Amino acid sequence: MALVPYDDSGVPGLKRFHDSLATYNFASHTIRIRQDWKQLGVAAVVWDAAVVLCMYLEAGGIDLRERSVIELGAGTGLVGIVAALLGANVTITDREVALEFLKANVRDNVPSDLHDKVSIRPLTWGRSLENFSTFDLIVGADIIYLEETFPDLLQTILHLSLEHTVILLSCRIRYQRDQNFLSTMKGHFTLAEVHYDSSTDVHIFKAQKKAPKEDL
Repeated sequence: MALVPYDDSGVPGLKRFHDSLATYNFASHTIRIRQDWKQLGVAAVVWDAAVVLCMYLEAGGIDLRERSVIELGAGTGLVGIVAALLGANVTITDREVALEFLKANVRDNVPSDLHDKVSIRPLTWGRSLENFSTFDLIVGADIIYLEETFPDLLQTILHLSLEHTVILLSCRIRYQRDQNFLSTMKGHFTLAEVHYDSSTDVHIFKAQKKAPKEDL
């Protein structure tokens, strides 16, 4: 997510983002996520899409044990933290400017005996992708929202995935451009909605790369 301040004056639904801590219970752990809305903006708070995706993972939507997982646009790192607590080997990524904040949340919530299962790395979509290999699972919560990032996001997902890779994208569909991005993904991936949380209007889409067509 972009690290930009957001003017929330007069928007009561956003007041919860002013809390310095957001507390959740996942994978038999109490997770306390630091938030910093005023200084860091939308990437430094927990959005509903992240919570819904954590609920889906905890419910066994996919087996995470010993799987390699990468979280894109991690923000506070909640999804990556939960994936690690559920047994995955997790690479949590965001832009360089977000990493110190992200590291603090991981350090506070991942037990010391699991530290070797988590790495935190800078990743700007579309750049220096040669530094990353492929993964069993790619996760992203509310990363489909800035149209200018869509080509780089798609390029990044393509680079990180093989045919067996599962991609889980959790988001609200706010604009037609969001649907357009999902339609573009269908040119490269099979794509299906696997969960909808009506209380938050959050969708989870599952994608897998299509097999290359054989030459006749």
